[in-house]
Amino acid sequence: MYLTRARDITRVGFVSTRFQGTDGVSLETWKWNEVLTELGYETFFFSGKSDWFPERSRVVEDAFFGQPKVKELHNEIFDRSTRRRGLTAEVGEIKGKLKAALYEFVKEFSIDVLIVENAFAIPMHIPLGIALAELVAELEMPTIAHNHDFAWERQRFMTGCAEDYIVRAFPPRLHSVYHVVINSEARRQLAFRCGISSIMIPNVWNFDSDPVGPDDYNAGLRAELGIGPDEVLFLQPTRIVARKGIESAIEMVARYNRLVGGSKHGRLLVSHPDLDEGDAYQSRVLDYAKFMEVELIVRPDLIGVDRGTRPDGGKVYSLWDAYVGSDFVTYPSTYEGFGNAFLEAIFYRKPILVNRYAIYAQDIEPLGFRTTVMDGYVTDAVVQDVARVLDDPMEERKRVAENFAIGKKYLSYEVLRRRLPSVFMNFGAVS
Repeated sequence: MYLTRARDITRVGFVSTRFQGTDGVSLETWKWNEVLTELGYETFFFSGKSDWFPERSRVVEDAFFGQPKVKELHNEIFDRSTRRRGLTAEVGEIKGKLKAALYEFVKEFSIDVLIVENAFAIPMHIPLGIALAELVAELEMPTIAHNHDFAWERQRFMTGCAEDYIVRAFPPRLHSVYHVVINSEARRQLAFRCGISSIMIPNVWNFDSDPVGPDDYNAGLRAELGIGPDEVLFLQPTRIVARKGIESAIEMVARYNRLVGGSKHGRLLVSHPDLDEGDAYQSRVLDYAKFMEVELIVRPDLIGVDRGTRPDGGKVYSLWDAYVGSDFVTYPSTYEGFGNAFLEAIFYRKPILVNRYAIYAQDIEPLGFRTTVMDGYVTDAVVQDVARVLDDPMEERKRVAENFAIGKKYLSYEVLRRRLPSVFMNFGAVS
């Protein structure tokens, strides 16, 4: 049991840089919130950007990693090998403001336990991480650090002048903090590098919910995207960042088009317009698609988080509508903490191409999923398997049905229903 002041735990405060959109941290936080609410807990939210539950949220702009001053400090910290004195003071100033706001959040909503969503893992927002570590230490606050990816997993955090900050808060070594990771390799590395124990709770999906299906609203999506009745729509359901390996998806579509020819021509839709790591990679991807003669569709005006209306009166389709309208999902990531888009494709019963990234090979593939798998690069066998599945409806139906059953068995909300109460018991109380 962790050493914290005895208390009943009924009010949970989630903390992150943002609760908005379809990034992995926001999606997984939403799932935890749903299950905790179902289990009888009250949930509240602190972030720098949010479109969730305004009556239960405190939004402080400086807590968002994309806030201009925070972004400026972040870039300087990781672009320099030495830190100027003024930079330390500027980090401290923002940290002080955020710490005060966090104290107000805990007091206003009578928070019993904090769940820190990735803000103790990856140093995207150093002032927020330090503010949280100090608050937790001073209050002996029962805290669950839900860690999605760590600094050592990203090359861009290997250099800079942030070593002392990372030691202090990414992750912190505090007796009232209980660490949860999303894959087995993170559990091993956290113990090896930091001497911190943790448990693994994988990303999950609500396989008992009703998916968005074909309906009058999304019936026109393919036409609006310019997809002909016999053409193939490949969906890349990710942000445009380098580790998503979108070049491999482009190459696969190009080689598929050469293989099948004619009216079964394929096009590639990238669903997420977010550019959290700048626009240089997007420019490269667009140029590469032109070079490979693949039509790459990036339509943030047409594909959004939710359904809505464009300024011109046209429809905005949701990500789930994009799944409904697609024929095949591409997921050639070089690295993932787990793989939300993989779960989405399984839930929407779509065949999927997966690059055998480390976590997939260790934690997901052994469960028995049937996918088209590539080992770092596209081969003739990969392209032929994609073509075979698309040309054989019976094989496609068999694959996606088996995958759905496996997902429901091993990666459903039932995992959270079993494991979250046991996590809370480490603090000496459950509701």
